[in-house]
Amino acid sequence: MLRTATTRTATVCATLALIGTALGTAAVPAAAATRTAAPAATACPTGWGSLPETGTPATATPVRDIRTGRHDCYDRMVVDVPGAGNVGYSVRYVDRLHQDGSGRPVPVAGGAVLEIRVTAPAYDPETGRATYPARAGHALPGVDLTGYRTFRAARFAGSFEGDTQVGLGVRARLPFRVLQLQDRVVIDVAHNWTGAR
Repeated sequence: MLRTATTRTATVCATLALIGTALGTAAVPAAAATRTAAPAATACPTGWGSLPETGTPATATPVRDIRTGRHDCYDRMVVDVPGAGNVGYSVRYVDRLHQDGSGRPVPVAGGAVLEIRVTAPAYDPETGRATYPARAGHALPGVDLTGYRTFRAARFAGSFEGDTQVGLGVRARLPFRVLQLQDRVVIDVAHNWTGAR
């Protein structure tokens, strides 16, 4: 009688062990399948550089707004010149930003400074009245760079002889691109050199 109970107990334990092993084996492929089904992270654009970029033509149509935005791969600045069509520009890294005309230095915070020139005035050429409410040497009105990964400061240098000049302080000398679009110039500065998010 004792032998039969011991045999039954051993059989039950062996059966439970086999069931546990089978369940564990079945669970492994399901977990592995879940891991491989996860979507891959999208890479950021690469191929941008840090050398000066320029585009033409000039316009007498005035600048109306300068705004910024955050994206997954870069920070963006947009200079709006409604009604101008294509707008000329010059964007380059400088050791220090100097105001056109006076040559006075304009302090811009950040590890590197991009000088942005748009070949459009920030005033009405006929009246001389400002069309963009910024003051030379001060932060751009309405631009809050809190939480930006790359941008550190944006200062208005002035508008002189039909050109508008802005200093953009960035975290470091990072790659950028300039897009010449209808009625605006777009400057994107990447978060890093590798294209990783």
